[in-house]
Amino acid sequence: MRIEADCIGELAVPDDALYGIHTLRAVHNFPISTELMHPLIIQSLVQIKKAAASVNAAAGTLTSAKAQAIIAACNQLLLGRYADNFIVPAIQGGAGTSANMNVNEVVANLAHQLVPAVTVHPNDDVNQSQSTNDTFPTAGKMALQIQLPGLLTALSRLVQTLLVKSQRYQDAIKVGRTQLEDAVPTTYGRTFHAYYQLFKRDLSRIRQAGEQLQLVNLGGTAIGTGINATATYQQQILQQLQRNTGLTLVAADDLIDATQNCDLFVAFSAAMKTLAVDLSKFSNDLRLLASGPQAGFGELNLPAQQAGSSIMPGKINPVIPEVVNQVAFEVMGNDTTVTMAAEAGQLELNAFEPIMLRALLASEAHLQHAIETLVDHCVRQLTVNRERCADQVAHSAITATVLAPYLGYEMTTTLIKEALAAHQAIPALLRQRELLPEALTDQLFSPTGLMQPRMAQTPPLNVAAK
Repeated sequence: MRIEADCIGELAVPDDALYGIHTLRAVHNFPISTELMHPLIIQSLVQIKKAAASVNAAAGTLTSAKAQAIIAACNQLLLGRYADNFIVPAIQGGAGTSANMNVNEVVANLAHQLVPAVTVHPNDDVNQSQSTNDTFPTAGKMALQIQLPGLLTALSRLVQTLLVKSQRYQDAIKVGRTQLEDAVPTTYGRTFHAYYQLFKRDLSRIRQAGEQLQLVNLGGTAIGTGINATATYQQQILQQLQRNTGLTLVAADDLIDATQNCDLFVAFSAAMKTLAVDLSKFSNDLRLLASGPQAGFGELNLPAQQAGSSIMPGKINPVIPEVVNQVAFEVMGNDTTVTMAAEAGQLELNAFEPIMLRALLASEAHLQHAIETLVDHCVRQLTVNRERCADQVAHSAITATVLAPYLGYEMTTTLIKEALAAHQAIPALLRQRELLPEALTDQLFSPTGLMQPRMAQTPPLNVAAK
C-alpha cells in the first residue's frame, strides 16, 4: 500500500492501483449501488485530457515531455486498457468531481508508468486549464452524441417499417374505435400511416434536441469565466477535440450560462420522454388489437416469440410490446429525474449532473434497443386478419353513421338500436324497410362510401311515412 494525502488527510492506496486518494474517497463516500460511471463518459473525459495536453503544450504551459506522456496514457486508455481502474460510482456527490479526478489520477499515474522519467500531476498537469465544471458536462454531451446515431437509426427503421405496412394494408378495412367503443370504419393502411406520422415527428424532435448537445462550455473552467485557462487553450481546445473524436462541438455563446443551466439536458430528455409516451401508446394498441385470439379483438397477428404461461399450454403473450412498455415507463421516470435535477441547480453550478447523465444515457440506450426489438421481433412480422376485420365492419351498427346526412340523426339512432336488438346488419335493415334506394345503399356501405368524405350536399330524404 502507498500513502497519499489530500486536504482531508491521508489514505492508503493499493500499490498497483492507477487511481489515487480522490477516487478512493468517492468509493467510500458513495456506496449507493454497484453501478459505475458510464464507460462513454470516461472515454470522453479521457479524450478531453488528451486534447488538453496537446493544446497546453502549444500554449507553452505544459512541457512537451509531459504532454507526450499524457497523450500516450490516454491512447492506452482509449484502447480499453486499464478499465478496471475507473471505479467511481455512477451516483455521486460533487457535480462529477470524483469522475473527473478518477480520470486525472489514472492518466497521471499511467503516464509516469509509461514514461518513468516524467512525473505527471493529476491536477497541475492532466487537469490543466480545466475544471470538473466544464469537463464533466462536456464529456456527458459527447457521450450522448456518441450514442445518438444508434437511436436515430432504430427510430428511422421503425418509421420506414410502418410506412411499408401502411402501403401493404391500405385496403384492409376495419372498425374504428373511440373510447374503446365502435366508431366509423377506417383501414389498417390509414392506421399504420398515422403511426408512421407520429414516429416521424419523434424522429425530428430527437434529432433537433440532439443537435443542441453540440453546445458545450469547455474552456469556461469553474463557473464560465475561464479562470486559469489560457487564451490559446480557449481558442484551440474544441478544434483539437473535434479532430481527435470526429464529434461536432461548438462553444456556447455564454459560457457562464452554459455552466450553470441544464435546459439542453431537459429538452433532450423531454424529446425522449415524448418518444417513450408514443411507443407505449403504440404498444398498448398492438396488445389490444392482437388480444385473444378467440375472446379478444383478434385483428392483428403478432409473431409468437415464446411460450406465455407455465400452466396454460399453448398460450402466447405479446412479450415484445410488453418490454417496450416497460422501457417507456423507465424513460418517463428518468425524465422526471432530469427535470428535478435541472430545477435544483443553484446559482453558478448545477451539482446534480451525474444523475442527469446517468438517466439520459440509460434512456437513450434503452430506447434504441427497445425500438430495434420492436421492429425486428414484432412490427416487421405482424399481419392483419383481413377477414375478421371485414366481418366486424359488415356487422357493425355504427356504420349507420353514413346515413345521418340522408335520414337525420334521430332516425339513424333508431335504426342502430333496432339493428343491435335484432343482431341485424344495417344494410339488411334498410332493404327490409325500403328506406333508401338499393343502389344508394350499396354505394354508401361500400368500403369507399364508408370512409371517404361526403361527396355532395344531398338533402335528407322524406322517410317519415316509412
